[in-house]
Amino acid sequence: MAERVRHQLFLPKATSDRLEALAAAPGASKSAILADAVTAWLDRRGASEIEERFALRLDRMSNALARIERDSQVVLETLALFIRFELSIQTPLAENDVAGRALARERFEAFVRQVGRAVSTGRRTLGSVEEGQ
Repeated sequence: MAERVRHQLFLPKATSDRLEALAAAPGASKSAILADAVTAWLDRRGASEIEERFALRLDRMSNALARIERDSQVVLETLALFIRFELSIQTPLAENDVAGRALARERFEAFVRQVGRAVSTGRRTLGSVEEGQ
């Protein structure tokens, strides 16, 4: 059995009457009722302090993640529309167009290198376009 400490406290008459009524039930005691009530209050208070401490930060993080998700959707939709547009206006290369296929391969490799540089340096192409205007 856990160690118990005696406390003397004063309650308003109405609260005391309600405690007396609850303690009159078989198997109930004032000490057990008050211990449960104080424990529940302290548990809620602790949870409330944690929420107060971190709620603003969590809200900011949630908002930032929502913006990132929205921006990602915009980027993906833009890319998909651009690819669809490019594919619809470009005429396919003939099977025997070796020079055209070699040029396409070089352009694609240059594109991949440029994307790699931008990602590795953290430089944003969209930002440089906006700054140049």
